[in-house]
Amino acid sequence: MRILAATDFSTRAQRGLRRAGLLARDRGAELALVHVVDNDRPPDLVALERREADRILGEQIDAVAQLRELPSHALVVEGDPFDGILRAATSMRADLIVMGGYRKQFLREIFVGTTLERVIRTGPFPVLMTNNEAIRPYETALAAVDMSEPSMNAMRTAMALGLPGGARLAFVHAFQPVAKGKLLYAGLARDAVDGYVTDERELATRELLTFLDENEFDHHASAMLIEEGGPFEVISKAVGHFKPDVLIIGTRGRSRMASALLGSVAEHVLRSLNIDILAVPPLR
Repeated sequence: MRILAATDFSTRAQRGLRRAGLLARDRGAELALVHVVDNDRPPDLVALERREADRILGEQIDAVAQLRELPSHALVVEGDPFDGILRAATSMRADLIVMGGYRKQFLREIFVGTTLERVIRTGPFPVLMTNNEAIRPYETALAAVDMSEPSMNAMRTAMALGLPGGARLAFVHAFQPVAKGKLLYAGLARDAVDGYVTDERELATRELLTFLDENEFDHHASAMLIEEGGPFEVISKAVGHFKPDVLIIGTRGRSRMASALLGSVAEHVLRSLNIDILAVPPLR
C-alpha cells in the first residue's frame, strides 16, 4: 500500500501528516510527503523554495512522532498545487491521498476551487480529508449508502485500504417517500400518511439489507440508520448520532447528473461536516 500525504506546511496540513503516519504504521504502508512549489516565478526563487521545502519536509519526517521510523520519503514538485499533488500520486502509484481539511469560511462556497476540491474532482485517487487531530487509529466508521455502484465502490475501496480496519462500521441511507406530499395535499388523515411512511421505511430497510447481502457487506454492519429526508440532512444526522471517526462517501450518486463540481451531496458533506472524510471517485 502506498500513501501520499500533501502538505503546505499549515496547521491543517499537519493534521493530515499525523493521520497519514498512523495509517502507514498500522497498514505497513509506504509513505511519501509532497509539497508543491509555485513555479510561476523567477527560477532562482523557485530553486530556493525547492531547497527550503525539501529541508522542512526532512525535518518533519524526523520531528513528527507519527512519522518516525516509517519507510517514508519527501517529494518536492513544481506547478499548480492540485496538479502537482496528482502528478506525484500518479508517479508513485498511490492508493490513497491524505490532505488536511480546507479552512472553513462563512461563505461555504469557498470550498469550490480549493486545492482539496480540485484534487478530489479531477483525480482518480481516493482522498482522505482530515479535519480532526490524529490521536489514535480510527475506531468507528460510517458509510453513506444510496445503493448505487459509486457508494458500493466507496465501501469496497475503504475496505481495500483497511480504513475501517477493526473499526465498527455503521451504514446510513436516506429515503424519500415520494407520494407523501400528494397524500398530505389530498387531505388524508395523519395516521394514514404515517402508515405509508412506515411502509416505505420498511421497504428501504429490506432493499438496503439485500444490497449489503448481495455485495457481502452484511456481516460488516454494526448499526444502520434508515431515515426519511434529503441525503445530506440524513448523513449529517447520522454523524451526530453515531459520532464516527471517519465518514466514507462516493463522489457520485445515483442521479449521475452532469456537474462541473462533485456530486452535490458529496460536495455538501465535504464543505460542511467537521469530520474526517474518505471521498472515493467512481471507477473509470
